[in-house]
Amino acid sequence: MKKPLDGNAIVYCQGAFNTPNGKTAHGLVRFTERYRVLCVIDEKYAGKDAGEVLDGKKKNIPIYATVEEALLEVGKQTQNFVIGIAPDGGRLAPHARKDVKTALKHGLNVDSGLHDFLSNDPDIIALAQNHGCRIRDIRKTPGREELHFFSGKIEEVDCLKLAVLGTDSAIGKRTTAWIIVHGFRAIGKKAEMIGTGQTAWMQGAKYSMVMDSLINDFVSGEIEHAVHEAWKNESPDVIIIEGQGSLMNPAYPGGFEILAAGRPDYVILQHAPRRKEYDGFPGYRLHSLPKQIQAIEVISGKKVIAITVNHEDMQPDEIEAECRKITAETGLPAFDVLVQGAEGLVGVLKPFLKKRKT
Repeated sequence: MKKPLDGNAIVYCQGAFNTPNGKTAHGLVRFTERYRVLCVIDEKYAGKDAGEVLDGKKKNIPIYATVEEALLEVGKQTQNFVIGIAPDGGRLAPHARKDVKTALKHGLNVDSGLHDFLSNDPDIIALAQNHGCRIRDIRKTPGREELHFFSGKIEEVDCLKLAVLGTDSAIGKRTTAWIIVHGFRAIGKKAEMIGTGQTAWMQGAKYSMVMDSLINDFVSGEIEHAVHEAWKNESPDVIIIEGQGSLMNPAYPGGFEILAAGRPDYVILQHAPRRKEYDGFPGYRLHSLPKQIQAIEVISGKKVIAITVNHEDMQPDEIEAECRKITAETGLPAFDVLVQGAEGLVGVLKPFLKKRKT
């Protein structure tokens, strides 16, 4: 692994690890170039290895029950306290705010991807100043002078652009996007990730923005700018754009701006076959996979060319059969890249690469 950009970190996920609200912590346990994750905090899984809890793969990242226990074990090695929870509405609960204060009192920098900005809290700011700590609110909207309006320069980008969209929120789009990036890199192709949420930034995505905190007028321009900068600066063979929400999710109808401004050549669609209702909204039945494919293709005029599977609530021996079932239903190749790896999917995608200009 490269030297982490920002040093070692404790990831805070009290009460949310291995649930949809722990997705930021999950991403950091699986992969990050920004930090070296030393441990996770969640009392439910205390004493276990975070990788084994998530994916059945040991990562040598222990889980501790409390902030105090984590500080006792790894505090002297740690520079950062990263909030790994992503609750609905992005608000920080009172007990979590107390734990943040404990971390600051021990001299740790705090990174937060919540909508509840710590840098607006006078008590927390005073603690940070008194203990020489840095606070970064990753979701805080940049100043107007830093934002970009859509210009049409996306049309200059001549490499393959793929969007990883989803049939729901918190369904694994970002994880799949990174796996595809690493899969292309493994075969010697230059691949760049466009992060569209706070977790991708925390994982070290060089070209990223946080879509759901931007002023609406500038969302398309920021997507276009990130894609164009990645193409201009890195000369990649392929750009992978992380999706947000889903087109039909009642609370997080993401993807429209990605399709309109990122202008992907093709779409990969992430789907959880056992999920029946939209995440966090009982009674709102998930639209069928064929209907969601149809919606994407009608809106964008671009084809969905593969389905990636989230195996939640599935047994390991059910995954391949479910992939075959999806292929029979949609006519599209289906892969669980978290379990099966990227090789099969990258093999499907490789023929779509464009001949690079010299």
